[in-house]
Amino acid sequence: MGKLSTLITLVTSFLFMSGAVSAQSPAPILIGLDADMSSGSAQSGEAIRRGIVLAIEDINATGGVLDRPVKLVVRDHRGNPARGNDNLLELADMPDMVAVFSGIHTPVVLKELKTIHEKKLLFLVPWAAGTPIIDNDYQPNFVFRVSVRDQYAGAFLVDHAMSRGFKKLGLLFEQTGWGRSNERAVSTALTDKNTDYAGIEWFSWGITDLSPHIERLRQKGADAILLVANPKEGGVAVHSMAALDQESSLPIISHWGISGGNFFQNNQEALSRIDFQFLQTFSFFDPPDNEMADRLWQAYQNHFPETRTIGDVPSPVGTAHAYDLMKLLAVAIRQAGTTDRASIRDAMENLPAVGGVMKHYDPPFTPAKHDALGPDSFIMARYDDNGSIIPAGVKP
Repeated sequence: MGKLSTLITLVTSFLFMSGAVSAQSPAPILIGLDADMSSGSAQSGEAIRRGIVLAIEDINATGGVLDRPVKLVVRDHRGNPARGNDNLLELADMPDMVAVFSGIHTPVVLKELKTIHEKKLLFLVPWAAGTPIIDNDYQPNFVFRVSVRDQYAGAFLVDHAMSRGFKKLGLLFEQTGWGRSNERAVSTALTDKNTDYAGIEWFSWGITDLSPHIERLRQKGADAILLVANPKEGGVAVHSMAALDQESSLPIISHWGISGGNFFQNNQEALSRIDFQFLQTFSFFDPPDNEMADRLWQAYQNHFPETRTIGDVPSPVGTAHAYDLMKLLAVAIRQAGTTDRASIRDAMENLPAVGGVMKHYDPPFTPAKHDALGPDSFIMARYDDNGSIIPAGVKP
């Protein structure tokens, strides 16, 4: 037994010195996700989660950050602002929690802004588009975004509508902070063009019929509808429009909130009967950078083999934005040389040029600019017959 014990000791010592065994594994750096994971926009939350997971796989495969692995912790707010704030309080108090990613819902993030800054919690936005999320009057500002900004989206959607020959837009907006953010953006864009909208109709979450709203806009002379809605209410708008005869039906130009759930599957037949296009930023069918998109697609297939084609990727914008944002965070942590949140926040404002799936960020952020994407990243998209999201001008 003495010889056996000696042999075991020698082998263990060799493995320890060679790095195969460590006395204590370093604690992981924690990253949070607070998003809708089970309600009407759950597809958006899952898309964001997948982007973070794929980026973390890359990061951990090369030694992690500061010689520590990175680990994701997920919480489900189901689109409820109060629940989201409770989740954020829990995540912020976890030891080793460095940053939290948000989901699709602007109203949830707006509710969380006070907690974010009281806790000095780095908050990363890969989807929610409300302008006040970034322009929040907090100094220092702990919120950074790789996503659409409504201020830019409003002008982009107005330009697209006018390029198609529409003269009078009817606005059909959800009555939330996100809807109000878009009303301001669209009004400003139309004023800059010396015109106005035909009318605006507000609706609340949970509405089951938007026919009266559409009819009032039509009676006011609207020749197209500009829609700001999430998947559930967006589906109501589509069904209400599809119920009209062909002469009364109006084209719908939509913000991208509809693409965060099972929108096509739930509204396929109605969509086939109307003219429907919507805002996006990323498509595997026509990506900003083919090489980066191919690399992401290969990683996606390896980790999620049930996804057989690029057209099957659910809510690709959420995955692309979250992937880039996680990579930018890793660069900031390395640059800060610490997991102190305030130090990483400062590093985020002073990052070098970084290549990403969405664009070459040069730089991603500055002290005066916490939005990494601009209108040059926006595209209009549509659903093909199989439900794949494709750029409006691209054949499937």
